[in-house]
Amino acid sequence: MHYRAVIVIGARPNFMKAAPITTQLKRYDDIETILVHTGQHYDKELSKVFFDDLNLPKPDYYLGIGSGSHSEQCGQIMIEFEKILQELDPDVVLVVGDVNSTLACALATAKFRCGRPRYSPVIAHVEAGLRSNDWRMPEEINRRLTDALADLLFTTEPSGQDNLIKEGISSDRIYHVGNVMIDSLLSFKAQAEKSLILKQLNLKENDYALLTMHRPGNVDKKNDLINILDGLEEIARSIKVVFPVHPRTKKMFRQYGIESHFLKTTQPLGYLDFMKMLTNAKFVMTDSGGIQEEATALNIPCLTLRENTERPVTVDQGTNILVGKDRDVIVAQAMKIIKGVRKQGEIPEFWDGKTAQRICKIVFNYLKVHN
Repeated sequence: MHYRAVIVIGARPNFMKAAPITTQLKRYDDIETILVHTGQHYDKELSKVFFDDLNLPKPDYYLGIGSGSHSEQCGQIMIEFEKILQELDPDVVLVVGDVNSTLACALATAKFRCGRPRYSPVIAHVEAGLRSNDWRMPEEINRRLTDALADLLFTTEPSGQDNLIKEGISSDRIYHVGNVMIDSLLSFKAQAEKSLILKQLNLKENDYALLTMHRPGNVDKKNDLINILDGLEEIARSIKVVFPVHPRTKKMFRQYGIESHFLKTTQPLGYLDFMKMLTNAKFVMTDSGGIQEEATALNIPCLTLRENTERPVTVDQGTNILVGKDRDVIVAQAMKIIKGVRKQGEIPEFWDGKTAQRICKIVFNYLKVHN
């Protein structure tokens, strides 16, 4: 029996999750693997760096969606992805993470199979069940709706399974497989160590803090942004703070006329350069979900600039501390780490570099039984 699997990517956080799955699926002679890039993140140069770093094959289809409101992006992705479904009639569609492409392609797939005598494609959601319970975040909407549509739900941590069961999803559709992004981290850790980014930025190991910040809740409101930056300025008096600036944040800095001379700013970094920076940082400050997980896997102290997290295992077991937007809390926790007082963490279950293997085995066995 021959099966056709479509893997969807749309934004840079997807790339690290899709790469190990793509590699593993290609080892199955009975599965034809097709990679679809929606183009939700449309910086082609930066995307190319990630593709090169992660050894991702060139996408079989590139939709070129680009920017727009959330509804515009989702609508355009659905229109274009439906054409691919009609052309390929795949057996399974794998969506990863929680970006607009994740929801749009899951929804298009669910609509595509309505009324068909053959109830396919199967919808598989990698990184299912994560919940911040903050409905102001577009990612929360994307996560919940995608999970409601999925046939196979692959969770990264125990909270994922608990959340899905509370929402009425049958336990026989849920598989706790671990964190596929850690597969990429472990696979490329040695290669990342060869990066020359520290030398290029004139940095020494364990002698700087790494900062990422891009979420609308932190950068879109001037008062919130200034409050966080005020805390960062005080921290920067004690340790260098290196900040690869996200395009959204750069735009807001310009719009508000904000200066950040106290930060060592860089352009956005490729995957290997960023992993080198994270691995050798004294600590990281971030509002990114994925970096909370990577910091826990690398045992790097992490201060998350949010009041909530959809990845509670990084707080319960890992190195993560939620500091919100409170200037004084941010500074106090950072100074503890600078003085040598840090949170010790442990590696969550199945964050072992073999998650993609588990996912692909489950998908293959499911297809054999249901076709």
